[in-house]
Amino acid sequence: MDIPVIDVPASDAPSPRGTPPVGDASVAGNGGIARLSLPSQILAVFALAVVVVVACVHLGMVFLHVAPPNTITKQHGRAVDAWIYPEFEQNWKLFAPNPLQQNIAVEARAEVYTADGGVRTTGWYDLSALDGQAIEGNLLPSHTQQNQLRRALDFYVASHDEKNRSTGLRGDLSEQYLRRVVVMRLEREDAPGRGGTVERVQVRSRTTPVPPPEWSEEKVPDRPLIRELPWWTVTEDDRTGEGT
Repeated sequence: MDIPVIDVPASDAPSPRGTPPVGDASVAGNGGIARLSLPSQILAVFALAVVVVVACVHLGMVFLHVAPPNTITKQHGRAVDAWIYPEFEQNWKLFAPNPLQQNIAVEARAEVYTADGGVRTTGWYDLSALDGQAIEGNLLPSHTQQNQLRRALDFYVASHDEKNRSTGLRGDLSEQYLRRVVVMRLEREDAPGRGGTVERVQVRSRTTPVPPPEWSEEKVPDRPLIRELPWWTVTEDDRTGEGT
């Protein structure tokens, strides 16, 4: 006896045991935000919106920073500079025909009020060397570990003349930033000692030229150039990192 064969559409075919049919609502709801509870979905959407807004603001600030002077930068230039400098500064040193050929070390010392009411001045701390030791053997050191101290000094030097006089609107900001970085590093090294307080700090840079290759006829000084900055009084905001 012949058994009739009935064609069953693919969408109506039975699914393997334990596998829900294609197009089942339970599958559609198994991915992404849809799996979260309503409060979690709202929180996720809010977090995503914040990220998008911050990204748009950052791109806008970078655009205004690199754009030619215009009405917006004339009116809100300080706000743009405060956002950009020093972490997001745009420059062309990487592509310069004659890139930097110097080793620059940042050193600092502190005037400390001791727990017994005395005053002492610490020796010079080679902060650049300490940074180098901290990332030695680290295959993926962070941008902050590598560049925060150097960029803070670059920011200061770019906004002051050789007599440490501010040359623009960013002078106070650059001094404050460098001072706070130095205070943070000195306290990390326990410069004030037990019960002590850092009251003033002084920074100096030691610039040593990198010797040119043997085939080069370029002449460079064989002695390091030392630049000492003035003593700065440390504020409570410098210690807490607030008020920036």
